[in-house]
Amino acid sequence: MKSSLQAGLGAESTFTVERERTIDFMGEAARVYATPMLVRDIEIACRNLLLAHLDAGEDSVGTRVEIDHIAATLLGMRVTLNVRVAEVNGRAITFEIEGRDAVEPIVRGKHARFVVDVAKTGQRLAVKAEKARAAG
Repeated sequence: MKSSLQAGLGAESTFTVERERTIDFMGEAARVYATPMLVRDIEIACRNLLLAHLDAGEDSVGTRVEIDHIAATLLGMRVTLNVRVAEVNGRAITFEIEGRDAVEPIVRGKHARFVVDVAKTGQRLAVKAEKARAAG
């Protein structure tokens, strides 16, 4: 990790809620931003912020998500997510999250990520895959 990774760093991500980001189980009139897709978008926004402050061969993985999805966002609306590094504790990074659509706030919460060495992670996963094959 670079020394530039410090609490207070922030980034903004803006996008349109497209069909694949919405629920479909309540019919077309209630096609709104799905919470699992919101979580995915939060993870992407936080990871993208981290990437500029990581060394070659490093990346990050999500370890915790704690959000309140407080308002529905309609298909076609724009969303802005603001992510801010709240704490850097070694390789553990905690973010504070806020998001809104054109009408109102839609999410607030926290997300934790852990900085990993990509090669070492690949090795650990290969060992686990072998154990899983052996377990049948």
